[in-house]
Amino acid sequence: MNKNKLAKNINKFRKERGWTQEQLAENSGVTYTTIIKLEQGVVENPTLRTLEKLAKVFEVSIDNLIK
Repeated sequence: MNKNKLAKNINKFRKERGWTQEQLAENSGVTYTTIIKLEQGVVENPTLRTLEKLAKVFEVSIDNLIK
């Protein structure tokens, strides 16, 4: 998985909705710390559950989230 692509997509989808990182954390159920690390590209292998939560809140497939 290309972590930079994931980071860019999370940031893009979040900003399209006008959400802060805190709001994304609240809406998705993913911790604020994890959101920050994902957007910075620090997390190398996010869990499937984390990807599912983000894909659901953004209303996209996991494929669209990571590619």
